[in-house]
Amino acid sequence: MISLKAGRLSSFIVMDVMARGAELEKAGEKVIHLEVGEPDFPTPAVIQDEAVKAMREGRTKYTHAMGLPELREEICSYYKKKYGVHITPNQVLVTSGTSPAFLFAMIAIMNDNDQVIVSNPGYACYPNFITATGGEMVEVATSPENGFQYTADDIRRNVCGKTRAIVINSPSNPTGVVMNHEQLSEISQFSDQYIISDEIYHGLVYKDEAHSILEYTDRAFVINGFSKLYAMTGWRLGYCIFPPEFSDVMQKIHQNFMISANSFVQWAGIAALTKADDDVEAMRSTYDTRRRYMIDRLRDMGFVIHVEPTGAFYVFADARKFCSDSYAEAFNIIDTVKVGVTPGIDFGSGGEGFLRFSYANSLENIKEGLDRLEEYLEKK
Repeated sequence: MISLKAGRLSSFIVMDVMARGAELEKAGEKVIHLEVGEPDFPTPAVIQDEAVKAMREGRTKYTHAMGLPELREEICSYYKKKYGVHITPNQVLVTSGTSPAFLFAMIAIMNDNDQVIVSNPGYACYPNFITATGGEMVEVATSPENGFQYTADDIRRNVCGKTRAIVINSPSNPTGVVMNHEQLSEISQFSDQYIISDEIYHGLVYKDEAHSILEYTDRAFVINGFSKLYAMTGWRLGYCIFPPEFSDVMQKIHQNFMISANSFVQWAGIAALTKADDDVEAMRSTYDTRRRYMIDRLRDMGFVIHVEPTGAFYVFADARKFCSDSYAEAFNIIDTVKVGVTPGIDFGSGGEGFLRFSYANSLENIKEGLDRLEEYLEKK
């Protein structure tokens, strides 16, 4: 019999859209993928070369459960250089992607029936991490006019004695909105709760800059990794930064559940942090060109973009002029004009009526995909 916890897990709808696209491609159709949040660039050569070198030199054994000391040192140096914060290697756990990092942070802090505050809409997998660890998710409704970012007052109205953590995500998935200094400063004042900050899209910012929660509080878990910024999704390399008192328990958790992250991939991660700056800037600049084009096209087509996205590689567009059921609309679009988009409902009830578009695709494909979408909408 399937467990009650497993039965409560929800589907990650964007993966269902991708699966439908794969079926169409297998049947010979050309599908334009604007649904998937995956860089279309190859992993930079300096990173690939380091992985090959590590394998050829036999660096393919288990590493320390917390990760290579050399990689953890570089992560500390990166956060010092970028954000001016001081962390030590014993505060860093290297994992096989950011999803395990988030899950292990939940295991470390959650007791049964503890509550975690998340924004609605928000990243689709957060609720499942909380459910899997016996916690209770408390959704805080946000508004399009605020870029779907909650305020300190929103959080305060939902905090109680059972509240264990508050989740933030900046730059945000699905909105691409970046939290500013004032917002982060206010949220950091909740000193009785841990702040879990998903910073996986840091570095992909096109105006101003992203701030780390560690600039404002030490009572935080930072989730970050290499998938988005370095085009390393399939490499599965992430990390969690945590308060010093969690070092022993995070090591125990990782020892038992994962042993260690892939060794040669960790060596590639060092190359990413130390040798790939030029590659990252080239990708970031290209994303920005695509971002500006997509925003203009979607607005011309009648979509409403309440707050301009300035980070990540998504546009969360208000499609209520065209539909009331984003799930049905997304599958109608891919079946009719072979363009993949993500339904807003994937990110919570507050996303209903919205569609998420990813510009992690070539400008040529984005243009073709939006042309097809425009034709589809004109025939509705």
